[in-house]
Amino acid sequence: MKRYHVCVRGDVQQVGFRWYARRTAEETGVCGWVRNLADGSVEITAEGKEADLEMFLQKLNSGYLGKNISEISKSDQSYTGEFNSFTIVL
Repeated sequence: MKRYHVCVRGDVQQVGFRWYARRTAEETGVCGWVRNLADGSVEITAEGKEADLEMFLQKLNSGYLGKNISEISKSDQSYTGEFNSFTIVL
C-alpha cells in the first residue's frame, strides 16, 4: 500500500475538478481527500494500492478535465491506512 501527496496545477478550480477527483478515486479504489489551495492549485492526499493510485493519476490527467491540467506533481509519504473513503475538504 502507498500514500501520495499530489499537487495539480492549471485551470483546476471552479470547473468541478474536486468532484471529478472524488468520483475517479471511488472508481479506482483510492481513499483520501482533495481540496483547493489559495494559489489556484488543488492538493490531494491519496492512499491505496500502487497500481490503483497510478490509474487514479492517469485518469485525472487524461479525463475530461485533463486539458485544463498543466502539471501534476506527486511525492511519496508513509502509508497510514487512516482513510476509508475519498472526501472533498472545504
